[in-house]
Amino acid sequence: MTAQAPSDAPAASPGRIVLLTTSHRVAPGLLSWSAWQTLHAADRVLCADPGHPQLPYLGEAGITVERSAPEAGELVDACAGGRTVVVVPSGEGDQLLTDGLARLAGSGRVQMPDLELLPASYDLPGARLLDLVQVMDRIRAECPWSSTQTHRGLAKYGIEEAYELVEAIEDGDRDELREELGDVLLQVVFHARIAQDDPDEPFSIDDVAATIVEKLIHRHPHVFGDDTAETPEEVKEHWLRTKAIEKQRSSVTEGIPLGQPGLALAAKLASRARTAGMEMALPVGEGIGYELLAMAVRAESQGTDPETALRAAARVYRDAIRAAEAAWEADR
Repeated sequence: MTAQAPSDAPAASPGRIVLLTTSHRVAPGLLSWSAWQTLHAADRVLCADPGHPQLPYLGEAGITVERSAPEAGELVDACAGGRTVVVVPSGEGDQLLTDGLARLAGSGRVQMPDLELLPASYDLPGARLLDLVQVMDRIRAECPWSSTQTHRGLAKYGIEEAYELVEAIEDGDRDELREELGDVLLQVVFHARIAQDDPDEPFSIDDVAATIVEKLIHRHPHVFGDDTAETPEEVKEHWLRTKAIEKQRSSVTEGIPLGQPGLALAAKLASRARTAGMEMALPVGEGIGYELLAMAVRAESQGTDPETALRAAARVYRDAIRAAEAAWEADR
């Protein structure tokens, strides 16, 4: 009589499948420690993409990578006996493989290996900006319209996008705000890409970012240095003091763009004079312009942005006009 194996004998381990994902926004080879440990300990490492950017670095680390694209059933069989198989998917992912594994797992007829998704590298905050730079670079090179644009030609769009951003803020529409911020960001990246082509004084988006980073650090000594600031007013004093040292201006009016809206211009001039401690009498003249100037200066001294205040009042006026139009139409 043939002896029967005990019914409680341990079943053979089905093994383990590890899908090792990486971010194309992180330099190849910069993998997490857990990823390197898993790769070194694996029985097999598979990658179907011969041009995968991680392959040279895996080779340098002594990891043998098989250029193989097994089907789901073959991959399950490869894990028999408790073996660990690591799959390095392509940048687009291996949809056929993952769908096949999902079907096998859902069938209930196959003893599935342990399935693990192991992110080997993560996107850092701001990583999607790399995508924007890459897309802009291609558009600049291949789009007939974008490839001929200049700083001057795009200037009007910068103004338009800034106003649309302000409108989204005033409307309180979060979706619009996100979109308009993107449009403003596009202007920055577009101009930086154009500047990169300048034959005499080129600069790139990295130079733009480096400049603003240096400025922010220098003007926030209470954050990056030993100074202290407990109130918004003290922060503003730090900012203005460091800015004055940087610019070495001969007049407080230097750097104020005269092309901005009139109320904003008047308020900015008044702010500069007041901050400098200048007791300035307003110019005397006839007409609504001088009256508006006086109102703008008074608003600024009271902590009110006259441009924003007028825009808010104008929006109420617009709503009143629409209500009157609706009532008029209803009475017709």
